This record gives sequence, C-alpha cells and structure tokens, in this order.
Amino acid sequence: MTPQVPGLPNPDFSPSNPSGESDFSDFDRAMMRRCIELAQLALGKTAPNPLVGSVIVKEGQIISEGFHPGAGHPHAEVFALQGAGEQAAGATVYVNLEPCNHYGRTPPCSEALIAARVAKVVVGMVDADPRVSGGGIQRLRSAGIEVVVGVEEEACRQLNEAFLHRVIYHRPFGILKYAMTLDGKIATTTGHSTWITSTEARHEVHTLRAVCDAVIIGGNTVRQDNPQLTSHHTGTQNPLRVVMTRTLDLPKAANLWEVSEAGTLVLTQKGANPDMQQWLLNKGVEVIELDPLTPAIAMEYLYQREFLSVLWECGGLLAARAIADGAVQKILAFIAPKIVGGQAAPSPVGNLGLTQMGDALTLDRVKWRTIGTDCLVEGYLKLKE
Repeated sequence: MTPQVPGLPNPDFSPSNPSGESDFSDFDRAMMRRCIELAQLALGKTAPNPLVGSVIVKEGQIISEGFHPGAGHPHAEVFALQGAGEQAAGATVYVNLEPCNHYGRTPPCSEALIAARVAKVVVGMVDADPRVSGGGIQRLRSAGIEVVVGVEEEACRQLNEAFLHRVIYHRPFGILKYAMTLDGKIATTTGHSTWITSTEARHEVHTLRAVCDAVIIGGNTVRQDNPQLTSHHTGTQNPLRVVMTRTLDLPKAANLWEVSEAGTLVLTQKGANPDMQQWLLNKGVEVIELDPLTPAIAMEYLYQREFLSVLWECGGLLAARAIADGAVQKILAFIAPKIVGGQAAPSPVGNLGLTQMGDALTLDRVKWRTIGTDCLVEGYLKLKE
C-alpha cells in the first residue's frame, strides 16, 4: 500500500457536512476513494501544492479521471474535464479538495467547472488555504451547481495533512523516524547500527523518503553511518538530503557528497570552516549559513523553499532539539524484536529535560502495525504553543 504523505490534520476545521457522513451513498464514498487513489499517483511531487484527484461520473459510469501532477501544471479537475469533453455537461464531478477560486500559477478550477456546465460537484473537504477556503464552493453554488461537501473527509485530511499543516502554521510538516531495538537502543555501545530492522521495514523507509521533500540528519550521523538517504528505487524521486552541522567537521569521503542521484544541502553556522564550505561547493553540494542554526530556523528556511514534508532521520541529540523546537509533528518508530543492552548504548531521543513521568510527551492518534518481523508505531505530538 502506498504510504500517506506525512502531515497533520487541521484541528480547527470541523466536518463540512452538518447532516453527517452516514448520509452519503456508498457510490459517493467509492468515487471519493478513487479520487484519493488518483491523487496518490503524485505523492512527493506536488509541493507546495496539495494532492488532488478528480473523477467525472455520468449516469453512474466514470467517463473521465485526472490528478494534479505538480506545481505549475493544471489541477485535477481540469485534466478530468479535458478527458470528458462535451460529456461533462450535466455530469457529477468528484474531487477530494475544494476547487480553487483564485488565479495562481493556473486559472481557477471553479470557473472551468462552470464553463463545462457540470450539474453537481462532490467535495471531500474544504481547503484550508485562505485564498480558497469556502470561496470555491460558494462560487459553484452561485452558478447554480449543486455542491456536496464532506464525503470521506477524514481520509481526505489524512491525504493532505502535510499541505494543511504548511498552510496553517507556515512550516513544513516534520516527521521523526527512527529504528530501535526492543530495549530502546538505536545502536550498540560501539555505535554499530547495521541493521536494526528487517528488510521489509527498510523498504518502507525508502518508500517514505520518496514521498518527502527533504530528509535531515546531523553531522554525527554522517561521520558514524555514512548514509545515502535515497529512496533506493529506480524511477522514484529522492528527497533533498540535508545535513545540519555547526562546525562543518565532516569527512570528505561520504556518500552524501555524490550528488548525481540526489541533491545535498548542508546547513551550518555563519563562518564555519570556510575551507570545507568551498570544498563542498566544488563538489556540487549546497551550503547555507543560518544564524542561529536550530531545527526551527532550518524548518523556516525549508518553508521558504516551498517544501511540504521533512523527514528527520537524525540521532538522539538532534532529535531531542527538533522535538523541543516544535519541528516535529509526527513520530514513526520502528521497533525490532532484538535486545542489545548496554547503559551507554544510544537511544532515539536525547535529553528533553523531563524529570517526572507525568511530564512525558504523549502521542495522539496512535496506530500500530507489523512490517515483517518489526512493529511500526506512529502517532502525533501535540502542537507546541
């Protein structure tokens, strides 16, 4: 199954259908699920835009489908309308996100739907973007088109949780991913960590990278693990690989400096190790100085680059800083049925300054599932005020 784009549903948006989800037909739900399937064809490719799929139905039959392939391209409804041609007149259009009603990189979809003389539009959820929110629905209704809102709304939110988080909080959505043993270790006392989890779990991580815009590690991970941080799948996209390091004390022999397959960005402090900066630039690696260099500032910078989702695959020290900084919204913990012991063996999250169990960070909306021999626990951290 294709993983969902990491993100955070908007808690401020109440369900759009006051009469309740139970009033929707099984056919409506099936068509909206098809919209979601179509939207997922562009996972990891649409930033900063949402994932959107559209289905056009006439006399109970699908006559056309479309999805949004990425920023600057036509939206899902436009592709679907192009496929339907004259048959769109009097048809029902399904779309998982409210049609836009403003001019951005492309014209408004609401006007395209009106021009096509569709009879009805079924919307999965209201768009959180203030340029759209409610305006597209209102425009369609004012043109005499019947609009139904809220079909499979929770699934639609889940699909676009990263987009919603970015629009509401003006930051990319942060996921902290780690693999640990049953006794909570991410490596042995010698630092050896290859491999904690099964092949199936590692494949899941590779797929997850392919749907994220960036993956962040710290300098220690470069020195100890020499990771590639790619999706490892032919034909899939790779995230931008980001290294956060204050000192730029990094080895010159590292997989991340080979940028033909995937780009690498190093974030560092102002004035840090000018010789290493120049060496990296000569290798084709981006180097950006941030002051101060913190997870929050890093996420602010990546927001300006129009990223939706960022995967933290760092060690415990940087993970703790990212959590404390509000740069992490979701946790993905892969737990292997192994025990290594050792008081000095590292843990996935460093010191958060918590001294009472009652102060522990508790995850919301927790899900468990097995992957191979391992267990994946996922949940959301409460928003930092």
